[in-house]
Amino acid sequence: MARISVLDDGVSLDEPTLIEGFPGVGLVGKIATDHLIDAHEMTHYANVHCDGLPPVAVYQEGEAAATTPVRLYADPANDLVALRSDVPVKPGAATEVAACLDSWFEDADLFPVFLSGLGREKDDSPPDLYGIATGNGGEALARTGVEAPSESGLVSGPTGAMLAAALEADRDAVGLVVESDPKFPDPEAARTLILDGIDPIAGTETPTDGLVEQATEIRSAKRQLAEQMRQATEESSQAEPLKMFQ
Repeated sequence: MARISVLDDGVSLDEPTLIEGFPGVGLVGKIATDHLIDAHEMTHYANVHCDGLPPVAVYQEGEAAATTPVRLYADPANDLVALRSDVPVKPGAATEVAACLDSWFEDADLFPVFLSGLGREKDDSPPDLYGIATGNGGEALARTGVEAPSESGLVSGPTGAMLAAALEADRDAVGLVVESDPKFPDPEAARTLILDGIDPIAGTETPTDGLVEQATEIRSAKRQLAEQMRQATEESSQAEPLKMFQ
Protein backbone atom coordinates (compact mmCIF):
# COMPACT_ATOMS: atom_id res chain seq x y z
CA MET A 1 0.00 0.00 0.00
CA ALA A 2 1.38 3.40 -0.99
CA ARG A 3 1.98 5.71 1.94
CA ILE A 4 4.42 8.09 3.59
CA SER A 5 5.12 6.87 7.13
CA VAL A 6 6.03 9.85 9.33
CA LEU A 7 8.46 8.90 12.10
CA ASP A 8 8.65 12.17 14.02
CA ASP A 9 5.34 13.95 14.61
CA GLY A 10 7.21 16.63 16.53
CA VAL A 11 8.72 18.04 13.33
CA SER A 12 6.88 21.25 12.38
CA LEU A 13 7.07 22.41 8.76
CA ASP A 14 5.37 25.41 7.15
CA GLU A 15 5.14 25.23 3.34
CA PRO A 16 8.60 23.66 3.07
CA THR A 17 10.85 23.39 0.04
CA LEU A 18 11.48 19.78 -0.97
CA ILE A 19 14.70 18.78 -2.71
CA GLU A 20 14.40 15.55 -4.70
CA GLY A 21 17.43 13.29 -5.06
CA PHE A 22 16.71 10.18 -7.11
CA PRO A 23 19.90 8.74 -8.66
CA GLY A 24 20.63 9.90 -12.20
CA VAL A 25 23.41 11.07 -14.50
CA GLY A 26 26.51 11.92 -12.48
CA LEU A 27 24.45 11.08 -9.37
CA VAL A 28 24.14 14.85 -9.01
CA GLY A 29 20.74 14.79 -7.33
CA LYS A 30 21.78 12.13 -4.83
CA ILE A 31 25.12 13.77 -4.04
CA ALA A 32 23.43 17.15 -3.56
CA THR A 33 20.67 15.85 -1.28
CA ASP A 34 23.04 13.63 0.71
CA HIS A 35 25.22 16.69 1.29
CA LEU A 36 22.27 18.87 2.29
CA ILE A 37 21.15 16.25 4.81
CA ASP A 38 24.61 16.04 6.38
CA ALA A 39 25.42 19.77 6.25
CA HIS A 40 22.14 20.83 7.86
CA GLU A 41 22.01 17.82 10.22
CA MET A 42 18.54 16.98 8.95
CA THR A 43 16.26 14.63 10.87
CA HIS A 44 15.06 11.29 9.43
CA TYR A 45 11.47 12.41 9.12
CA ALA A 46 9.60 9.74 7.15
CA ASN A 47 9.89 6.47 5.27
CA VAL A 48 8.50 6.22 1.75
CA HIS A 49 6.37 3.17 0.93
CA CYS A 50 5.37 3.46 -2.73
CA ASP A 51 4.29 0.71 -5.08
CA GLY A 52 7.02 0.43 -7.69
CA LEU A 53 9.95 0.90 -5.33
CA PRO A 54 12.21 -2.15 -4.92
CA PRO A 55 10.98 -4.32 -2.01
CA VAL A 56 14.25 -4.15 -0.09
CA ALA A 57 15.39 -3.12 3.39
CA VAL A 58 18.37 -0.82 3.88
CA TYR A 59 20.72 -0.66 6.84
CA GLN A 60 23.28 2.01 7.69
CA GLU A 61 26.77 1.75 9.10
CA GLY A 62 26.67 1.79 12.91
CA GLU A 63 22.87 1.49 13.07
CA ALA A 64 20.87 -1.66 13.81
CA ALA A 65 17.50 -0.38 12.59
CA ALA A 66 16.51 -1.33 9.04
CA THR A 67 14.73 1.26 6.94
CA THR A 68 13.27 1.87 3.50
CA PRO A 69 15.50 2.63 0.50
CA VAL A 70 13.71 5.97 -0.10
CA ARG A 71 13.40 8.30 2.89
CA LEU A 72 12.54 11.90 3.74
CA TYR A 73 14.67 14.14 5.94
CA ALA A 74 13.58 17.43 7.48
CA ASP A 75 15.19 20.62 8.73
CA PRO A 76 12.44 22.65 10.48
CA ALA A 77 14.75 25.63 11.05
CA ASN A 78 15.18 26.08 7.29
CA ASP A 79 11.73 24.70 6.38
CA LEU A 80 13.52 22.16 4.20
CA VAL A 81 12.77 18.56 3.25
CA ALA A 82 15.11 16.28 1.29
CA LEU A 83 14.24 13.05 -0.48
CA ARG A 84 17.11 10.55 -0.22
CA SER A 85 17.07 7.46 -2.43
CA ASP A 86 19.53 4.59 -2.21
CA VAL A 87 18.07 2.78 -5.21
CA PRO A 88 17.09 3.54 -8.81
CA VAL A 89 13.46 3.29 -9.92
CA LYS A 90 12.62 0.82 -12.68
CA PRO A 91 11.39 2.43 -15.94
CA GLY A 92 7.90 0.95 -15.72
CA ALA A 93 7.48 2.11 -12.13
CA ALA A 94 8.43 5.79 -12.55
CA THR A 95 4.84 6.97 -13.08
CA GLU A 96 3.57 4.88 -10.16
CA VAL A 97 6.21 6.23 -7.79
CA ALA A 98 5.64 9.79 -9.02
CA ALA A 99 1.88 9.51 -8.39
CA CYS A 100 2.49 8.21 -4.87
CA LEU A 101 4.83 11.06 -3.99
CA ASP A 102 2.83 13.73 -5.81
CA SER A 103 -0.27 13.11 -3.70
CA TRP A 104 1.81 13.59 -0.56
CA PHE A 105 3.47 16.73 -1.99
CA GLU A 106 0.03 18.25 -2.42
CA ASP A 107 -1.22 17.25 1.04
CA ALA A 108 1.93 18.57 2.72
CA ASP A 109 1.86 21.85 0.76
CA LEU A 110 5.42 21.33 -0.43
CA PHE A 111 7.30 23.30 -3.08
CA PRO A 112 9.36 20.69 -4.94
CA VAL A 113 12.72 21.27 -6.59
CA PHE A 114 13.62 18.45 -8.97
CA LEU A 115 17.25 17.72 -9.90
CA SER A 116 18.62 16.25 -13.13
CA GLY A 117 21.99 15.77 -14.76
CA LEU A 118 22.63 16.49 -18.44
CA GLY A 119 25.45 14.27 -19.65
CA ARG A 120 28.41 16.31 -20.96
CA GLU A 121 32.08 15.45 -21.25
CA LYS A 122 34.05 17.28 -18.57
CA ASP A 123 36.42 20.16 -19.28
CA ASP A 124 38.02 22.92 -17.19
CA SER A 125 34.99 25.23 -17.27
CA PRO A 126 32.32 25.13 -14.51
CA PRO A 127 29.22 23.10 -15.41
CA ASP A 128 26.30 25.07 -16.82
CA LEU A 129 23.05 25.09 -14.87
CA TYR A 130 19.60 25.56 -16.40
CA GLY A 131 16.16 25.96 -14.88
CA ILE A 132 12.62 25.03 -15.92
CA ALA A 133 9.36 25.52 -14.05
CA THR A 134 5.71 24.48 -13.82
CA GLY A 135 2.80 26.49 -12.44
CA ASN A 136 4.15 29.63 -10.79
CA GLY A 137 7.51 28.01 -10.13
CA GLY A 138 9.13 30.58 -12.38
CA GLU A 139 8.85 33.11 -9.54
CA ALA A 140 11.17 31.01 -7.37
CA LEU A 141 13.44 30.31 -10.32
CA ALA A 142 13.82 34.05 -10.92
CA ARG A 143 15.51 34.39 -7.52
CA THR A 144 18.39 32.21 -8.69
CA GLY A 145 19.46 34.01 -11.84
CA VAL A 146 19.68 30.58 -13.47
CA GLU A 147 19.21 30.78 -17.22
CA ALA A 148 16.67 28.95 -19.35
CA PRO A 149 17.97 25.91 -21.27
CA SER A 150 20.15 26.65 -24.28
CA GLU A 151 18.62 23.77 -26.26
CA SER A 152 15.42 21.73 -26.34
CA GLY A 153 15.38 18.61 -24.19
CA LEU A 154 13.41 16.28 -21.96
CA VAL A 155 13.70 14.96 -18.42
CA SER A 156 13.13 11.24 -17.96
CA GLY A 157 13.03 8.72 -15.11
CA PRO A 158 11.17 9.33 -11.84
CA THR A 159 12.20 12.99 -11.86
CA GLY A 160 10.65 13.47 -15.29
CA ALA A 161 7.50 11.66 -14.17
CA MET A 162 7.16 13.96 -11.14
CA LEU A 163 7.70 17.04 -13.28
CA ALA A 164 5.05 15.74 -15.68
CA ALA A 165 2.62 15.26 -12.76
CA ALA A 166 3.27 18.82 -11.58
CA LEU A 167 2.74 20.11 -15.10
CA GLU A 168 -0.54 18.21 -15.48
CA ALA A 169 -1.84 19.55 -12.16
CA ASP A 170 -0.50 23.07 -12.85
CA ARG A 171 1.36 22.80 -9.55
CA ASP A 172 4.27 25.07 -8.70
CA ALA A 173 7.63 23.34 -9.12
CA VAL A 174 11.16 23.95 -10.36
CA GLY A 175 13.46 21.64 -12.28
CA LEU A 176 17.22 22.26 -12.17
CA VAL A 177 19.34 20.71 -14.93
CA VAL A 178 23.12 20.72 -14.55
CA GLU A 179 25.79 19.55 -16.96
CA SER A 180 27.29 16.41 -15.45
CA ASP A 181 29.88 13.74 -16.09
CA PRO A 182 27.99 10.99 -17.97
CA LYS A 183 30.16 8.16 -16.58
CA PHE A 184 31.22 9.01 -13.03
CA PRO A 185 29.82 10.66 -9.87
CA ASP A 186 30.13 14.43 -10.24
CA PRO A 187 30.46 16.34 -6.93
CA GLU A 188 31.37 19.56 -8.78
CA ALA A 189 28.04 19.56 -10.61
CA ALA A 190 26.23 18.79 -7.34
CA ARG A 191 27.98 21.79 -5.76
CA THR A 192 26.73 24.01 -8.59
CA LEU A 193 23.19 22.73 -7.99
CA ILE A 194 23.39 23.66 -4.32
CA LEU A 195 25.11 27.05 -4.54
CA ASP A 196 23.43 28.45 -7.67
CA GLY A 197 20.05 26.72 -7.54
CA ILE A 198 18.94 25.14 -4.27
CA ASP A 199 20.23 27.72 -1.79
CA PRO A 200 18.70 30.74 -3.57
CA ILE A 201 15.34 28.97 -3.93
CA ALA A 202 15.19 27.53 -0.41
CA GLY A 203 16.79 30.52 1.28
CA THR A 204 19.48 28.32 2.81
CA GLU A 205 23.22 28.74 3.20
CA THR A 206 24.94 25.41 2.68
CA PRO A 207 28.70 24.98 3.18
CA THR A 208 30.04 23.05 0.18
CA ASP A 209 33.80 22.94 0.80
CA GLY A 210 33.53 19.24 1.59
CA LEU A 211 32.19 18.48 -1.87
CA VAL A 212 35.40 19.81 -3.39
CA GLU A 213 37.87 18.61 -0.75
CA GLN A 214 36.37 15.11 -0.61
CA ALA A 215 35.57 14.73 -4.30
CA THR A 216 37.80 11.65 -4.70
CA GLU A 217 36.23 9.93 -1.68
CA ILE A 218 32.72 10.79 -2.85
CA ARG A 219 33.37 9.39 -6.33
CA SER A 220 34.83 6.21 -4.85
CA ALA A 221 31.95 5.72 -2.41
CA LYS A 222 29.29 6.19 -5.07
CA ARG A 223 31.05 4.57 -8.04
CA GLN A 224 29.12 1.29 -7.78
CA LEU A 225 25.74 3.02 -7.91
CA ALA A 226 26.94 5.24 -10.76
CA GLU A 227 27.99 2.18 -12.75
CA GLN A 228 24.62 0.58 -12.11
CA MET A 229 22.90 3.70 -13.40
CA ARG A 230 25.19 3.93 -16.44
CA GLN A 231 24.41 0.33 -17.43
CA ALA A 232 20.68 0.98 -17.19
CA THR A 233 20.26 4.59 -18.27
CA GLU A 234 16.54 4.17 -18.80
CA GLU A 235 16.24 3.92 -15.00
CA SER A 236 17.99 7.22 -14.44
CA SER A 237 16.58 10.59 -13.72
CA GLN A 238 18.28 12.54 -16.47
CA ALA A 239 17.94 15.36 -18.92
CA GLU A 240 18.80 14.82 -22.56
CA PRO A 241 18.67 16.87 -25.75
CA LEU A 242 15.49 16.56 -27.78
CA LYS A 243 16.72 16.06 -31.31
CA MET A 244 14.24 13.64 -32.80
CA PHE A 245 12.37 16.41 -34.66
CA GLN A 246 15.32 18.73 -35.28
